[in-house]
Amino acid sequence: MTCPSQVVCSMYADAELEASEAARLEEHLVGCVSCAARVAALKRESHAIRAALRNAGELPKLWPDRFERATVEAAVHGDADAQPVAELAHAEKRFGNVVALRGLDLAVRRGELLGVLGPNGAGKSTAILLLLGLLRPDSGRARLFGRSPEDIEVRRQIGVMLQAVALTPELRVRELIELATHYYPDPMRIDEVLAVSNTTSIAHRAYGKLSVGQQRLVQFSLAICGRARLLFLDEPTAGLDVDARERVWAILRGLVAQGVSIVLTTHYLEEAESLSTRVAVLAQGRLIVEDTVAGLRRLIGAKQIDCVTATNAMTVASWPEVASVTRDERGLHVKTLEAEATVRRLLAADGSLAELEVRRAALADAFKELTRGVVA
Repeated sequence: MTCPSQVVCSMYADAELEASEAARLEEHLVGCVSCAARVAALKRESHAIRAALRNAGELPKLWPDRFERATVEAAVHGDADAQPVAELAHAEKRFGNVVALRGLDLAVRRGELLGVLGPNGAGKSTAILLLLGLLRPDSGRARLFGRSPEDIEVRRQIGVMLQAVALTPELRVRELIELATHYYPDPMRIDEVLAVSNTTSIAHRAYGKLSVGQQRLVQFSLAICGRARLLFLDEPTAGLDVDARERVWAILRGLVAQGVSIVLTTHYLEEAESLSTRVAVLAQGRLIVEDTVAGLRRLIGAKQIDCVTATNAMTVASWPEVASVTRDERGLHVKTLEAEATVRRLLAADGSLAELEVRRAALADAFKELTRGVVA
């Protein structure tokens, strides 16, 4: 009997199952561990998608069901990583005597948010411009969906929000969004874009009359209005207030849950820490490390201890497991490789120690540690 696992996914995509097919499938799953595992994984992934969308808030369904199901199907069959949606392979780029990229390899997978971090001059912007087809590599290659970034059909599958944006100041917000939707084959409705981005109240105002934060929301609206499969977002929440930033974060989480891929460049490390599926750290045009946020924390291994104590900082710094010690008006701050041992020493040294707090290393700590030795 032919294994029906491929049939399972196509049936799922059609959202219905003939009675005869259901009976045949049930009978087969009893004796086929592989297919049973695939179907179970598909169901788990489907539930995870729905849960993530609920957690993102009352957001409308931005992407068609068929795209979400295709993403689940790819994950179940193990080919989600087979072809990256965006890729730089051995990319080199020079500007005169300045080497911006030195053989950079970078890949973006389907349905993930890749946080691209690095100090100024690391090559982040150059890497994004290569992927967008706005620059060509001197050597190596750039690909979007396996094709040239200059291919017009490929470009219709991406949305872009750069940090430096020049839009016609006289046009109203609604007019800008309407213009942008005409670039895409299956865009969102204009009223839907306005509702999602919370820009309905400024829809009839001229772009040039808006505040910086309002302009950034409009730019974000233009990036998502086309139901793109891949988004490039450069400092998307710069200039936004807390409420607007949290809304953008919720939208991004919802998009990733629906199978959209996102490349995020940001100087707000807490933003990358909160949103990223994976993080790529660049320095001097090279990829220093690529891992999950948890994986990067594990690389440095240290934990942070904060407390108020009379114990001398130099004494604490001499303990073998302690990596660094600082003191300020809030108290003593210790980075240690063995938090339990350090806490015991602190309590033994000062019985009146107060406000003790132990926390894991933040992404900012990992970032500083990883780039310390490579930044000129």
